This record gives sequence, structure tokens and C-alpha cells, in this order.
Amino acid sequence: MHLGDLARIALTDEEITRLQGDLNVIAESINKVQEIATDDVPPTANPIPLEAYLRPDVPQTPLTQEEATAGAPVSEAGMFVAPRILGEE
Repeated sequence: MHLGDLARIALTDEEITRLQGDLNVIAESINKVQEIATDDVPPTANPIPLEAYLRPDVPQTPLTQEEATAGAPVSEAGMFVAPRILGEE
């Protein structure tokens, strides 16, 4: 397979046969999109306007330290207690 040679990937005959089928499906999908995409359809990276994800920025009272640590399995002196994951240096 020429693509495998270009990428310097060693492929077995079975892998080449399977990848040819996969690449054909991808090429057919690209052709379908190209048939539909006309000059009157503007290109877009996101089909939904980003404004749809924004909410008004309304200030709110933050949690107190006690409220923030209230649901923690272990807390000490107003802080979350977690197991050490790094060795001593």
C-alpha cells in the first residue's frame, strides 16, 4: 500500500486489505460532503453558534470554607485531605 510506504508503516496483507476498505468508506464520505457543499452553504467549524453556550455572568455569593469542605470524606483545618501521590524529594 503506497500510503503505508509513505508513512513508513509495515503492514501485513490482511491489514492492507482492511485499511483499503476503511479508506474507501472515508473517500466516499468526503465525496458525499463535496456534492452537498455548494457555494451557497458557508463553511463552518461549529454548526451551533457559540453564543448558545454562554450564560449571563451574574455574581453570586461564593461558598464558605466550611460549606466547600462539608462533603469531603476527610478534611482538616478547612482543607481537603488526600493521599500523598508523590514521593518525598
